[in-house]
Amino acid sequence: MNKQGNSRLSPEFVLLGFLYKHPGHGYELHTRLQEEFGAIWHASQSQTYNILNRLEAQNYLTSTSLEQEKLPPRHLLCITESGITRFETWLMNPTKSSVHAIRVEFITRLYFIQLYYPQNTQEMIRIQIDMVNAGLYGLQKDLANLPDNLTVNRLALELRIKLLTSVITWLNECNETFSSKYSPRGKND
Repeated sequence: MNKQGNSRLSPEFVLLGFLYKHPGHGYELHTRLQEEFGAIWHASQSQTYNILNRLEAQNYLTSTSLEQEKLPPRHLLCITESGITRFETWLMNPTKSSVHAIRVEFITRLYFIQLYYPQNTQEMIRIQIDMVNAGLYGLQKDLANLPDNLTVNRLALELRIKLLTSVITWLNECNETFSSKYSPRGKND
């Protein structure tokens, strides 16, 4: 796995991930986005269609029109080779070291790693812990070098440090969850 971060937060990777192994229709993709990621990603149906149209314009998806009796044609969406490359590159990179990015993007990655490459789950979590630890180290260094009279900045850095520390605790708990899931004992339970 590459250790580079990705700062772009968009449900486009959810949509590419849904199409990674199977073609789909826009409405079905939107419904699945709402059902499986509703607590993480918020997109209206028109936003979902706009993202799908953009991905098609960028040649990450292709669309085939399917005629229906007494209804408008449906468009079957398929991921292209460049869409597969884009999705796999995103999937194999850790999330940047921020609480928001972890809550949204890392959890999305975790879903798809579990779905398509479950054997890579613990490595992905370990690399993410390393990424967050590096971010935490940078914040602690910034805090140590901050003049005492900058109280609000100090409080902001202290909050970010506490939040990232809690993220590391949570990531370790995730690792334990998946460790027991893939251990011989966990498989037989």
